[in-house]
Amino acid sequence: MRPEDVQPLFTAAGRDALAAASELHDGDPLAAASALRARGMPPELAAAALTQVALRRRAAAKFGTDAAVMFFTRAGLEQATRATVARRRAERLAAAGVTRVADLGCGIGADTIAFARAGMRVLAVEADPATAEVARANVQALGLADRVLVEARDATETPLVAIDAVFCDPARRTSGGRRVFDPRAYSPPWDFVTALPARVPHTVLKLAPGIDHALLPEGAEGEWVSVDGDVVEAAAWCGPLAEVPRRATLVRDGRVAHITGTGDRKAPVGPIGSYLYDPDGAVVRSHLIAELAETLDGTLLDESIAYITTQSPRATVFAKCYAVTETLPIALKKLRAALRDRNIGALQILKRGSAHDVEDLRRQLRLQGTESAVLALTRIDHQPAAILLRPVDARGAAAGR
Repeated sequence: MRPEDVQPLFTAAGRDALAAASELHDGDPLAAASALRARGMPPELAAAALTQVALRRRAAAKFGTDAAVMFFTRAGLEQATRATVARRRAERLAAAGVTRVADLGCGIGADTIAFARAGMRVLAVEADPATAEVARANVQALGLADRVLVEARDATETPLVAIDAVFCDPARRTSGGRRVFDPRAYSPPWDFVTALPARVPHTVLKLAPGIDHALLPEGAEGEWVSVDGDVVEAAAWCGPLAEVPRRATLVRDGRVAHITGTGDRKAPVGPIGSYLYDPDGAVVRSHLIAELAETLDGTLLDESIAYITTQSPRATVFAKCYAVTETLPIALKKLRAALRDRNIGALQILKRGSAHDVEDLRRQLRLQGTESAVLALTRIDHQPAAILLRPVDARGAAAGR
């Protein structure tokens, strides 16, 4: 759904169409569309309403109960900040004394909503006029219009006067929807984005998780955020907002945990122990493996691989823990024979530092046993290795015992 396809839903007729579509959506989509048209609803409006109801239901994972009254486009929903992440960011800005914030590249308004709810007044800027209308509709639907001014304009031409802070989420997709990996192709341009802290010291930049650390503004705190195991974004906290050089933030089941450090430490390397830890992606992306290894009293299997090994289990939210059963031959025929000897038919395959194609290897192994296991393909002191593992729960007891 394009932003312009949402606009008819803002009217009284659109609201009626949404109500009718909500009643019929659980049935067959074609039958629902026919039923709406049978009521005299124009086909375009019926299709827009049914699509919007589907997007709202999908959006509940990001926006909770707010999704039921908000408006979405497919691209807007995909790119929008999760409500839990936006709320935490807004709370941190409010705690820093920010009362007026400019949201440059506000999209459908996810962060704008969080800022307004945290008590700030928001100048929300979106270059695409139709998307700006969606953001405006969302602000109104949630009763926040008195705190937010939505403007359809180019961020680079927006005066930043009477503003305490700037939040900028540059577009990282082409007009055709393809992802942009080179920051120089962002919109607004990267040089404008990185110049914002000099104009407004309290600046936060939302960036792709794969951003090169060297590209972060000088002195900025780099934060990588993971929600329920998925790394969803990176952020650069600039000027007075920077508290530490690097931070990994994990949000799990509504709870938030942090690990911080410099991001340039090297963890010691040692022999494989009785346990293996697979760090959360936010820890890996933030280069805080050494800090995590220290909390676990662990070492790395290889200086360039983010697997941590220990002699005893320690509870942590920052990594999955596995008991090391044994190391197996890495050659295909010997590995297949070893797994068959152990009656393993269900195999979860992890890999770091291995060139193997996981699905291709799974097909070649042709496993038929009744037992399950985890196999890590990696390197131990620069040498390829296959490690048979058993999951360990948070208390350190082997799963299944």
